[in-house]
Amino acid sequence: MSPRPVVLNTWEAVYFDHDLPTLRELADVAAAVGVERFVLDDGWFGGRRDDTAGLGDWWVSESVWPSGLGPIIDHVTGLGMDFGLWVEPEMVNPDSELYRAHPDWTLTTAGYEPVLGRQQLVLDFGRPEVREHLFAAVRELLDTYDIRYLKWDMNRDLVQASRHGRPGVHGHVVGLYEGLDGLRFSHPEVEIESCASGGGRADLGVLRRTQRIWTSACNDAVERQRIQRGFSMLFPPEVMGSHIGPEQAHTTGRRQHLDFRAATALFGHLGIEWNLLRASPEERKAVAAAVALHRRLRPLLHGGTVVRGDHPDPAALVHGVVSEDRRHAVFAYVQLTTSASMVPLDARLPGLTADLDYEVRVIDDLGPVRELSRRRPAWMGESTVAASGSFLAHRGLPMPALLPETVLLLELTAEVGTFGA
Repeated sequence: MSPRPVVLNTWEAVYFDHDLPTLRELADVAAAVGVERFVLDDGWFGGRRDDTAGLGDWWVSESVWPSGLGPIIDHVTGLGMDFGLWVEPEMVNPDSELYRAHPDWTLTTAGYEPVLGRQQLVLDFGRPEVREHLFAAVRELLDTYDIRYLKWDMNRDLVQASRHGRPGVHGHVVGLYEGLDGLRFSHPEVEIESCASGGGRADLGVLRRTQRIWTSACNDAVERQRIQRGFSMLFPPEVMGSHIGPEQAHTTGRRQHLDFRAATALFGHLGIEWNLLRASPEERKAVAAAVALHRRLRPLLHGGTVVRGDHPDPAALVHGVVSEDRRHAVFAYVQLTTSASMVPLDARLPGLTADLDYEVRVIDDLGPVRELSRRRPAWMGESTVAASGSFLAHRGLPMPALLPETVLLLELTAEVGTFGA
């Protein structure tokens, strides 16, 4: 697998407001901070001006994109980024040309009023004519434009999912897999993300056919710490979509510092889902620093072993990634909320070689650590500190008292000349 490109997704930046000059400017800023893939989200097709209409009509809207997608794609690729596109082919709005022509193509139960979810119904991919029509529309887009990435969404639960009075979910999923396999065969250069309203379709079957899973539609970094920890129990970090969102999370209303949002997103397949045109020059500089840090650590983050420390304080988390040879590691000590104790408990760092000595340094690329007290452990007064893997795993390092929603990042490098060198 090639290095996972840093993504900017336009959803939380512009939502349905697709305007070519604005998107060009957003692409300029994205390239300037180090983004490698620009993904145009919902709102580019058919009559899709909001979430009530247009699903199923997979042609470029002439009213929104009178010259097609070519101008924005050319601009994005001219900046050295890949172009990606959001699609949701399994779904249909009743207010669409497709539904008006083929209302019988939906996965619904005869004799019952169809149950809408998010203003949409599910198309029955268990029927060959349905999936052939939809996959043909997607292939035409890929044949027409230089699209290297599809964000494949699926934004509702399957309810009353039957065909001819029999269960239809299995046939639908088998048909989806068949279509995705064919799409990958005809367009092997295109990567696919399984979105499904966040993590609604995260399983090994879909992972065989996609290169990324959108972990959750919630970019709140507090929620994401727990979500990503659970996700990493089954999936590797290189397929874990993790985005830096805006200061105020639109799913929870919480406001969080940029360093916390960036450190949380650092450990997955990094992306940005934020209107950087509204970011200050200082915020853009900080985002660029986060992207640069991720790109420097990417071989480790996406090639090492994920480890999780068992920390006794429920207000804190410890996790990290250790290289295959165990000579390089990065750890995060995460202060989620205020601890019950005024004296922080030591953080043990698992997964290291016991007899190997490590230099430990604080990563300050994202800015100074926000501490609750001026008293800090003595080791933090040094640029680096040396300790054995056994000491770090079993005794651990004293931690500073941190403000809630703060991450202390540590980088560990094996010293030359020690055991195992």
